Amino acid sequence: MFDNLILDTDSYKASHWLQYPPNTTAAFSYVESRGGRYDRTVFFGLQAILKSRLGRPVTHEMVDEAAALLAVHGEPFNEAGWRRIVDVHGGRLPVRIRAVPEGAVVPTHQALMTIENTDPECFWLPSYLETLLLRVWYPITVATISWHVKQTLRAALEKTSDNAATELPFKLHDFGARGVSSQESAALGGLAHLVNFQGSDTLSAVLAGRAWYGEPMAAFSIPAAEHSTITSWGRPNEVEAYRNMLTRFGKPGALFSVVSDSYDLFHAVRDLWGGALRQAVIDSGATLVVRPDSGDPVTVVAKTLEILDETFGSTVNGKGYKVLNHVRVIQGDGVNPVSIAAILDRIVADGFSAENLAFGMGGGLLQQLDRDTQRFALKCSAAKVDGRWIDVSKDPATDPGKKSKAGRLTLLVDEAGTYRTVALAEGQAPEPGWRDAMVTVWEDGALLVDQILAEVRARSEA
Repeated sequence: MFDNLILDTDSYKASHWLQYPPNTTAAFSYVESRGGRYDRTVFFGLQAILKSRLGRPVTHEMVDEAAALLAVHGEPFNEAGWRRIVDVHGGRLPVRIRAVPEGAVVPTHQALMTIENTDPECFWLPSYLETLLLRVWYPITVATISWHVKQTLRAALEKTSDNAATELPFKLHDFGARGVSSQESAALGGLAHLVNFQGSDTLSAVLAGRAWYGEPMAAFSIPAAEHSTITSWGRPNEVEAYRNMLTRFGKPGALFSVVSDSYDLFHAVRDLWGGALRQAVIDSGATLVVRPDSGDPVTVVAKTLEILDETFGSTVNGKGYKVLNHVRVIQGDGVNPVSIAAILDRIVADGFSAENLAFGMGGGLLQQLDRDTQRFALKCSAAKVDGRWIDVSKDPATDPGKKSKAGRLTLLVDEAGTYRTVALAEGQAPEPGWRDAMVTVWEDGALLVDQILAEVRARSEA
């Protein structure tokens, strides 16, 4: 139903081929974040969109379907233009897409990718593809949120842990698969998170890593209880439910997570885990990860750590902070960038190392965002009319923040890592001291740069 590339656009786009000036032969568009919640973004996800959507050739059957549908829908249809793409280009779209390398961390208000046609008869195509290509806002925004949380966690770990480098990749776990609108969102958003971390319960993201970025195993998980597997034992047998988890998964060197607030979290932590089962936990050689799942996250996590310290004890690390023995905590309820910072501030103030705690983030990671979180836009910045390039831009008096850039744009970077968007004429080289930060990743239906997840991760970390 949704495999027809021609119909993967906004309805009004079908009429735009009739609206350009006479003798237009080329159009040039760019994508940028015009500001937003964060001052920089992590570029990611274009390759996934190119492989999954643009890699499929257009066929005459697709043109037939689009012509019939749009005739009834009320829009004119450029049938001749699309037939040309099939007959002359073998169904491959005659466009060139340039972009910064995936994983690059780029300040806002800079061009991140550009699109232009390579066939003069298809000048209308870059704008037509806006709907499809601008969806890159979603993985970029997820990767950006995840990256900024990583910096919060990094700072806390570097202050309070002797093992910041090894702990950091597993401190934010993706719990978001059930909270997004589709499996495609889970795959693309979940993989965007894995640019920065290696923990996830979103299996679709693992599959996406294999399919789109050559990564055999993008993330790891551990056995974990949910409320149904605990409450099905009945409240009088709560301790037996926990004992079963310990028997099944409590092996030397293993980790397993148990939600422990189905009834009374602090009773479970103090009297069951820290009382009846305490010695069994210690003897197992495993690490028990206690999961609170209700209440105020800041106070609940702090109290849980306090009780676990009383019952299992702790050691003081080289940074002077307490590290629990045999147990850890994961907080997955009410987790977002703001609450993570608040929780970390509280436990550090209480003398606990950040390595005692991990986070599971669901809706706040994959769903509580939109295109305006980072104010993404794709705009035409140049057109070739009567054989010469002209600047194209908008500058609405009612909203200066929507002013767009003009010219054939690219993104330059200097040795210090400073970025600057500039307009260059065809064939014009950057000025000395600057180099082009963009590369051609797609041209005339072919992927020219196939990036693997390891490379993307290295860029975002750098």
